[in-house]
Order: sequence, then C-alpha cells, then structure tokens
Amino acid sequence: MTVPFATSSRSTVGLEWELMLADGTTGDLVPRAPDVIAALAESTGPERYTVTGELLTNTVEVTSGIGDTVAAAVDDIADAIAAVRTVTNPLEVELLCAGSHPFAQWYGQQVTDNTRYHKLIERTQWWGRNMMIWGIHVHVGVDDVSKVFPIINALAVYLPHLQALSASSPFWAGERTGYASNRALVFQQLPTAGLPWPLDDWAQFESYLDDMVATGVIADATEVRWDIRPAPRWGTIEVRACDGMSTLPELAAVASLVQVLVEHFSRELDEGRTLPRLQPWFVRENKWRAARYGLDARVIVDSDGTEMPVREHARETMQRLAGISVELQCAREFAGIEAILAQGASYARQVAVAAATNGDLREVVMHLIREFRAGPTLREHLATFGQ
Repeated sequence: MTVPFATSSRSTVGLEWELMLADGTTGDLVPRAPDVIAALAESTGPERYTVTGELLTNTVEVTSGIGDTVAAAVDDIADAIAAVRTVTNPLEVELLCAGSHPFAQWYGQQVTDNTRYHKLIERTQWWGRNMMIWGIHVHVGVDDVSKVFPIINALAVYLPHLQALSASSPFWAGERTGYASNRALVFQQLPTAGLPWPLDDWAQFESYLDDMVATGVIADATEVRWDIRPAPRWGTIEVRACDGMSTLPELAAVASLVQVLVEHFSRELDEGRTLPRLQPWFVRENKWRAARYGLDARVIVDSDGTEMPVREHARETMQRLAGISVELQCAREFAGIEAILAQGASYARQVAVAAATNGDLREVVMHLIREFRAGPTLREHLATFGQ
C-alpha cells in the first residue's frame, strides 16, 4: 500500500480539543452534541475552526485551522468555544474538560449515530462503551516524510512528560483510581491504540498498514490510534497521548512543547544527527509511571536507563529549548509549562477539591466547569509573562 504524506509547512500547528457537555445544575453529562452541531452548522461553515461530534453524544470537538503559531491555533479554539456557548448557554449546558468525568457511568451515555462508531462499539463491546475519555490532539507540520518516524520515536522519550503535564483523570465512574491519568490506560484497550510501534521509516509504516488492512483490523490509516501517530492526510505528526486539558492556557502550553520538540528534532536531522530513542520496554514503563504518578513520576530519560523526576527533566528540557520557542513565537505559551510544573496539573486540583469536600465528586465537576468558564483566558495568562 502506498500512502502519500501530504505537503505541510514546517512546524505549523493544528489543535483538537474534546469537550464534555454537562447539566449546569447536576454536573452530569448530557447528550446534546447533535443539537449543538446542528445549530452551528450554517454559521461555522466559513470559519477557520470546526465544531464536530465524537463517539458519544455528550461530547463536542473543536478544532483549529492551520496556525503559523500556537497562539493563532488557540485563537481559533477560543472562537469555536465562543460559538458553542451561543447554543449551550440558553440550554443551561456547561462545558468542561478533563481526561474523564468524575462520576458519570458508561451505561448512561449514548453513542453518536455514525456507521464508523457503531462498528467500533460492535467490535470492542464493553471496552468500547467505556471509552468515556476526553483528550487533546496536537498536530505539527513536518516538511519531509523521511523525518516522520525518527521524530515519532524521539517524541516517545517525552511522552511521559506530556502525559504528566496534561494528566486530568484521577476519578472514574465515581471512584478515586489512584492514577493521575486513568484515561491513558483505558484508551490503550482499543485495537491499534496505545504506544506507536517502533518503526524506522515510512516504508515500514506502509507495510504495517498492508498487514492490518489485509487481516481486517483496520480499513485505512485513520484507524491507527497510537499515542503519537503520523497523519498522512495533513502532513503532520499528531500527538494524542494527552488527557483533556482543563484550561485554555494549559492547552497552549502543552501545544507549544510539542511544537518546540518537533522543530528541535527536525533541526537535528537537518544537521545529520541521530535522534534520541528509548528501548520499547522503557517507553512502556514510562507511560505507566506517568499515568500512575503524574508530575511526581521518575522517568527513564535515556537508553542507559538513567532516571530523573519528570519535573526536573521537563525543566531541563525547557531551558535547553527555550531559544526555539522564541523563534517559533511561542515563548510565552512555552513559559506556561512552568506554571503547571509549579502549581500542579488538573488531576492534583481535582483531588484537592474532593479532599476539601469530603469526596463530593459533584463539587469536582463544578470546579472543572468554573475553571473552564472563569479561568484565565490565554491573553490574560500570557500577560503575566510580559509582552
């Protein structure tokens, strides 16, 4: 199978953000996505952003246009959210985002009426119905197909950093899981989901697709659901490992880290250098550690097995790559990573709210609703880092 990799401008950015729809009084999920999408279909047609459905009718996904900068892509997302609120506000439906809903149950949710989704549920059964998960996807343009898998393998070294920074699913169906990101371990139960296979080049990817299509596992490349995957249609690498971010500034911060890492690795390849790569068993262990411990994880950072606290290694990486963030015009968004490292990711805030309210998970949901609605806008957040 020949799979063309589209032409894409180097290090451009596209964002996808999956948002929950919840009753403003009870905090429980509501199946209003079809209503929202139908109401916006005509008005959003000419816009750079899109508002679409997802597997469950309790979810809308907002996507940006192609941004030359992270800020441009985030502006599209902000515009999309504003459009969604013109429909949800009168319905008294609230928006929120995290990797999981703290107390909603899978059997109370409706699957979107779509052939692809019905096939997925028919095949995956209980696990498919349990995909009550929300995430972000960050696309970054790559200028040469030969770079794609070396960069994907290098990004896998930083998968635990991205997972820990975004971790926001400590509760599942009303229970405290003990994990910072329960979503990370649930999502990998789907066929073709989880860690990317450590392929060396595009020809191996095409061979992989041949095998998967021939055996009926997938119909095409869009059904490859790896944590980090190529997106041939767009000419991008797509990072899908992250839980749903709870605020717009956090989304911008993680997106900037992905953009900076991809550009850094692309430059290393331009200079003829070999990119870092971990043994697959180290990559798997790192994913589990980040899912379990979040920003308190110790991760394996090189092929010799050197271990470091993920916070420390993230800060070291930020310092080393800060110059690239300036060149990509995302330095202020990049600085937002430090705010997450210092103040804690969403999972820690959710656990703190639960502890302060005798384990009342409805209060956790209300916290997420308030945080999403009233938390700092990106512009307000960036203003704290100067002009």
